[in-house]
Amino acid sequence: MNRALPTLRGERVVLRPLAAADADVLSGIIAQPEVARWWGSRPHDREHHRAGLLEDAAGNDAFAIEVDGALAGWLGVYEEEEPDYRHAGLDIFLAPERQGAGLGAEALRLAARWLIEECGHHRLIIDSAAANERAIAVYAAIGFRPVGIMRAYERGNDGTWHDGLLMDMLADELR
Repeated sequence: MNRALPTLRGERVVLRPLAAADADVLSGIIAQPEVARWWGSRPHDREHHRAGLLEDAAGNDAFAIEVDGALAGWLGVYEEEEPDYRHAGLDIFLAPERQGAGLGAEALRLAARWLIEECGHHRLIIDSAAANERAIAVYAAIGFRPVGIMRAYERGNDGTWHDGLLMDMLADELR
């Protein structure tokens, strides 16, 4: 991203700029079966994920998600700055023990509100494995709508290609 990430505070969630020190804990979260299932073809390659997280921290491309002062997940952000196609995108994962409590929705709302109100984006995108009904329900609950299926979009940890669902949300649709 071209800008420094702020610290954003919600009722239960704090989003702060990702730090290099977060990489070990977060790569361990990715390796947990409940997360690994949805996180690409190399979910147990902790060094691969650690390198990507270090890159995110250096590039100011992600937030660390904290709950009760503890690291609970990761929220990636990016911006397309080409004026004719300007938009922002989000991605997220939470530790399994933090899932199902509304924390992901709160984190996404915080980041979406910042991207809309502070960064001036009119449209946000997010994608998920098309089979990840739980994630899709969370995204829909905050205002994202299905755009379409991206066929054979991502290789899963079983080595086969899986469809993805692209979703978007206009600024006035954020709930």
